[in-house]
Amino acid sequence: MELKKLWPGLLLCAAVTAAAFGLERLEVLVFHRAWLEGLVLAILLGSAIRTVTGVSARFEAGIHFGAHRMLETAVLLLGASVSAGAILDKGPALIGGIAVLVVIAISTSYSIGRAFGLPSRMALLIACGNSICGNSAVAAVAPAIDADGKDVAASIAFTAVLGVVVVLVLPLLMPLLSLSAVQYGVFAGLTVYAVPQVLAATSAAPMASAHIGTLVKLVRVLMLGPVVLTLSLLGRGKGGARPPLSQMLPWFIVGFLTLMVLRSFSLLPVAVLEPAHQTANFLTILSMAALGLGVDARFVLKAGGRVASVVVFSLLALGGISLVLIHLLHVA
Repeated sequence: MELKKLWPGLLLCAAVTAAAFGLERLEVLVFHRAWLEGLVLAILLGSAIRTVTGVSARFEAGIHFGAHRMLETAVLLLGASVSAGAILDKGPALIGGIAVLVVIAISTSYSIGRAFGLPSRMALLIACGNSICGNSAVAAVAPAIDADGKDVAASIAFTAVLGVVVVLVLPLLMPLLSLSAVQYGVFAGLTVYAVPQVLAATSAAPMASAHIGTLVKLVRVLMLGPVVLTLSLLGRGKGGARPPLSQMLPWFIVGFLTLMVLRSFSLLPVAVLEPAHQTANFLTILSMAALGLGVDARFVLKAGGRVASVVVFSLLALGGISLVLIHLLHVA
């Protein structure tokens, strides 16, 4: 795609991102803490612009690029922030439990969607989005199952809105559920949609919550590859044909795993780790601004009560399954 078609939308995304950073800084100055993180503010600002003023067609290409390629690049760079040893140190039981949770959550959410009368592909999109990593999962699964564009848009719209709600509401559950810092971190990692949202959801909790939550969330993200591969092998593409390898295993997941392996074997220069982390954070917020700019709240409302109900009930089911796993594994 030509750069001249992308830059108007990318500049708009950058402006929204800058405004989000500015508002976050203003919160710190006024309240001595950021009640709403830049990630959340970027989504809210972007969606407000789309809903209230609308967005010209000349911005659409850049917004689409920002919401997809920027987010995928951010996920790739996150691979430099995690070591396989750090995950394995948490024990095979927790890792295996997360894998089982994802499978159960997808099955449960899919069943809920079908019970509410949603088409099979849309129910599967919502199930994978809720159970793995929100919009990234929806975007990765869509080509593997030949999903309709409207179904993808509706799924992304609702997961975007619910993702913000989860980040805002989740901290309130820590005292209500009497969760320890580690338990809350695991709970956050098992329920939020995106890795950076773990940081937002645990910002008011002890640092241990953010650490374990990020690791748990990364294990969930790693499940995206096997899930997309499995769905592709089931031959859900057009005419039952198997999709190409690029759809079966997204490029950014391959990149994430590659960087994780390099980090695990200390093959990445220490000097690149922090820049990679900071770049991933910036691109994530930029992509969230783009995602917000693509979400018209009026469209979300028009998508219907059935879709909203499926997403909400699926999310509640995921939370319940997560609490059961925490107690079964005796997470302290």
